[in-house]
Amino acid sequence: MSVSAVVTGLGVVAPNGLGAQEYWAAARVGTSAIGRISRFDPTGYPSRLAGEIHGFVAEDHLPNRLLPQTDRMTRLALVAADWALEDAGVDPRELPAFDMGVVTSSASGGFELGQGELQRLWSQGSEYVSAYQSFAWFYAVNSGQISIRHNMRGPSGVVVSDQAGGLDAVAQARRQIRRGTPLIVSGGVDASLCPWGWVAQLTSGLLSTDDDPSTAYLPFDRRASGHVPGEGGAILIVERRDLAEARDARVYGEIAGYGATFDPRPGSDRPPALRAAIEAALADAGAEAADVDVVFANGAALPELDRVEAEAINAVFGARQVPVTVPKTATGSLYSGAAALDLATVFLAIEEGLIPPTVNTEPDEGYGLDIVVGRPRTAEVRTALVLARGHRGFNSAMVVRSAD
Repeated sequence: MSVSAVVTGLGVVAPNGLGAQEYWAAARVGTSAIGRISRFDPTGYPSRLAGEIHGFVAEDHLPNRLLPQTDRMTRLALVAADWALEDAGVDPRELPAFDMGVVTSSASGGFELGQGELQRLWSQGSEYVSAYQSFAWFYAVNSGQISIRHNMRGPSGVVVSDQAGGLDAVAQARRQIRRGTPLIVSGGVDASLCPWGWVAQLTSGLLSTDDDPSTAYLPFDRRASGHVPGEGGAILIVERRDLAEARDARVYGEIAGYGATFDPRPGSDRPPALRAAIEAALADAGAEAADVDVVFANGAALPELDRVEAEAINAVFGARQVPVTVPKTATGSLYSGAAALDLATVFLAIEEGLIPPTVNTEPDEGYGLDIVVGRPRTAEVRTALVLARGHRGFNSAMVVRSAD
């Protein structure tokens, strides 16, 4: 029998809430945090809205020595990891270093710090560039800094697959649990709300240019015109179930199944591969479509991408046969942090028995989806499916089960 991997701790840093409970209080009723960018002047850019995290003061949570060597993304990730470990009741100082690993996802690395150092290079010269630039921008820096901070020397790494990364990282954590590592810190946090990062995101052509926060991000809606980016994500503590239960840990739920595929190149006669990822995740979990109580959709908010996702969901479950929600409409899409935050949201939904709403969207009936809109829906959530799709073809699906 395969070793069961469960989640015992959640650390959330989201635009509409810092900490799992503050975030859930907002997400469960659809409180939106999308607004005009304030971290820089967005006037000259075609897209000007984002889900920003306000009220986060790194100095309140981290030692001063870490601040010069970390980007905002990494500071958020370090604090989220601290909160997740505390929530799990885990003190890393009491565990063998090689019994703990770190696997996170990243879509961009430390863009804000990188931009500042490049500006110094151009305007002042190379002697003014910080030595920390050599690693603070790197995709793997969150994994590295978390592992150093907590002396975690077990299997570690980073997964780079755009918005699918949050699921892919947790899936890799589950693999390491099954290979014998007792505990893995996993998830994803991204933060690229600076001019350099913003220009890079605009090149995708996937961002909404609507200036009204209430109509800018509308997945599965006739008015859909792209997504709104955001910053933040979630860090989860993944453990072997038998060891978690032996120490009487609270278990949020099990990572029960996972599937990943890659879409064929544009212009190919082959169909999109999201459906195959869903079916692989269900098979891996030993679950039937009828077992799934809710689908947390990716929600790209572009008609051609929404259509592909809706068709995959309907092909597996049937039209309007399963509730679907996109809570990220209240935060923006957090890139590698998006799916990790969706996973945390699933576990909180399981705990309360409530499906959080998709905000602002007026569902287009042509998609054939039962989308939870307007207000939360009370429901017994025992099995959930989370979908994530990355730019240029990444598809990931994960089945999550309640602890019992």
